[in-house]
Amino acid sequence: MVRRWIAVTAATILLAAGCGGDTSRPTPSAAASSTRTPTAVLPLTGMPAPDGAVPARPALVVKVDNTGNARPQLGLSAADLVVEELVEGGLTRLAVMFHSGLPPAVVPVRSMRTTDIGIVAPTGGVLVGSGGASRVLADIDAAGIEVVTEGDPGISRDRSRRVPYNVVLDPGVALGAFEGMAAPAVPYLPWAASDAAAPEGRSATTAAVRFSPAHTSRWQWSDGHWLRADDLAAAGDEFRPANLLVLRVMTRDAGYLDPAGNPVPETVLEGSGEALLLTSGRVVDGRWSKAALTAPLQLRDLTGAALTVPPGPTWIELVPEAGSVEIG
Repeated sequence: MVRRWIAVTAATILLAAGCGGDTSRPTPSAAASSTRTPTAVLPLTGMPAPDGAVPARPALVVKVDNTGNARPQLGLSAADLVVEELVEGGLTRLAVMFHSGLPPAVVPVRSMRTTDIGIVAPTGGVLVGSGGASRVLADIDAAGIEVVTEGDPGISRDRSRRVPYNVVLDPGVALGAFEGMAAPAVPYLPWAASDAAAPEGRSATTAAVRFSPAHTSRWQWSDGHWLRADDLAAAGDEFRPANLLVLRVMTRDAGYLDPAGNPVPETVLEGSGEALLLTSGRVVDGRWSKAALTAPLQLRDLTGAALTVPPGPTWIELVPEAGSVEIG
């Protein structure tokens, strides 16, 4: 029997656990997909590919700072999918995925973590970061993941920004080194068909995703999208997902300290756990599973039936066991 991880109160549902560029992207209302990836469907959004063809380039997964020092984040509006992960000090960092469109620049690029292996590997794409601990880079290399970092084409510094929040990616230049790499071969999520009814569930118009005492991501449902309450992006460059997917995940000590002496956590993104899908102003309880770091995510509702995600830009929250989610 599945243990429910939400407790209903009068007002809320509580989840607790102990330059120029191609920025075009179809709108979710035109989406079409299936649990396999037809050639005309974008693997990171489930939406129809422009001109009926998936872009013949790999996904770029860019590590982006998610603290107040990141303001303004640039390039997120062109993303297909964003994953928010726990890092040291109880803060979070973003893994921002680009495939259907490329912005002129992505800023500020930050360092990589071993958590990123399970995030990036299913795309078969390229991980972009400002560097990383030697053991992290060795693990990423051993996983067979291509990397772009400082010193590589497409990475520069914006001298008007404060170090280390001034690393800039030019996605078009960076991809020039990976000609011949394929587009993602499988859907990143189990996308629903365009004519599928929206999943049923309880009303959900706000969400407070607590990663630690130091960080909570707050969301508001408005006009068909989820909006971050304290968005760090430049005005007009916000990522506005149609879906929020909240996964309860295990974390462990990565085995090293950051330069400030803080233990670095690692999210274990394989196995299974509890999930919430927030879409169309509703929330659906479910379970996630991932057979291996390289495998795509699978979702089921609490009856065991397959749970599919409406096509569109999606934000995934990897909430640690000590975190919680409050939904109103």
